[in-house]
Amino acid sequence: MNLDYCIRELEANARIIETFVAGINATQMRWKPTENDWSMLEVVNHLWDEEREDFPARIRHLFSGNPDRFAPIRPAEWVTERGYNGRDPGESLAGFLSEREKNLAWIRSLSRPDWDVTYAHEPLAGISAGDFLAAWAVHDLLHIRQLNELKYAFSARVLEGLAIIYAGEW
Repeated sequence: MNLDYCIRELEANARIIETFVAGINATQMRWKPTENDWSMLEVVNHLWDEEREDFPARIRHLFSGNPDRFAPIRPAEWVTERGYNGRDPGESLAGFLSEREKNLAWIRSLSRPDWDVTYAHEPLAGISAGDFLAAWAVHDLLHIRQLNELKYAFSARVLEGLAIIYAGEW
């Protein structure tokens, strides 16, 4: 288990996300290329809920020794059920960043955690606490890519009629 690497990535990813969306106006934060795509604001709120209800919660569950199944999550449905796109962008970003800091402080506070403890229930049977930590850090990267794609698509729309192809192939 490379705990230091995962912690550094979770810290760096939060800073990347903060820098990437800071200063973007509410219109762009709520813009979606199609009705089925997520907006930047929906991505940020998804990440905030993941901080509260997914990765760290699953790791805590495993560390507790609780033999029960994980609490169910429905991230794709939460986007509309929880009205992510109607939320305040600044509050959403601040909420994500605050929750990430709390989670990192908790991880740092652990005294010799067993990162090899595994989940016993299908379909995730055999996944360890360390696996969840690594997946958490990599999950950020998927959404950083998504935020970048959204920013590119918005820019292409705003700059329509200009030959942005000179920038390079997307």
